[in-house]
Amino acid sequence: MLDLRFSDPELGQRRDHIVEFIRSQVDAAGADGAVLGLSGGIDSTLTAYLAVDALGAENVHGLVLPATVSSDEHMSDAERVARDLEMSYDVIEIEPIVDSLLSAYPDADGDHEAVGNARARVRAVLNYLVANHEDRLVLGTGNRSEAAVGYFTKYGDGAVDCHPIGNLYKAQVRQLADYVGVPEDLVTKTPTAELWADQTDEDEMGLSYETLDSILAAHIDGPLSVAATARELEVEEETVENVRGMYERSAHKRQVPPAPAPLD
Repeated sequence: MLDLRFSDPELGQRRDHIVEFIRSQVDAAGADGAVLGLSGGIDSTLTAYLAVDALGAENVHGLVLPATVSSDEHMSDAERVARDLEMSYDVIEIEPIVDSLLSAYPDADGDHEAVGNARARVRAVLNYLVANHEDRLVLGTGNRSEAAVGYFTKYGDGAVDCHPIGNLYKAQVRQLADYVGVPEDLVTKTPTAELWADQTDEDEMGLSYETLDSILAAHIDGPLSVAATARELEVEEETVENVRGMYERSAHKRQVPPAPAPLD
């Protein structure tokens, strides 16, 4: 696999660059701070650390938004992050809202993907409810690897004002998190979106983040062909083609919704 880690000088530069990005986004909007969802995972944890560096703890509001499928461990970690950073946070149970949606449209009950995406969209609505009330921006917590293959919910966790760590591969997220002082158990924990019970990111995608990062860097973002990438990384060509397929099928998630071209 490719080594995508930053050098020591690059780590400091990356941290400063993202902190300045967050600060400039809030300043440009004339906002009073930022809101972000805290899941207990490494992406939202790193984003919270960088946001507090950029804006001060008093100007960052965290939302812990558990559902019935959310583990106590992850929610406890989310609250721990907020306490460690001394930022304000609220815990809001989202399942009653999801239940209301299913009461309105019971045909979707039991469809774990549809209901899981509904959970993500409910969280987005709550993020914006708080952000609008407090005149703040909503910070995204998605990374480059997940964006490239569409591993996020359209108008759910993808519905944000900016993506502070959106240019970092997953391996780089972990490295930068360690650099800024995120506790080791959070840096190394198994990633999961917890949209349904026992879900993990790597099981759902069908490959490890290490493999995904390397294929993206070599083939999607880099110059190598499918065959050359497979040889370089010592993986099957089918694996590379699967990642290419995920990238192409999810293009609509990374673009503004299309409209017809203007008539001449």
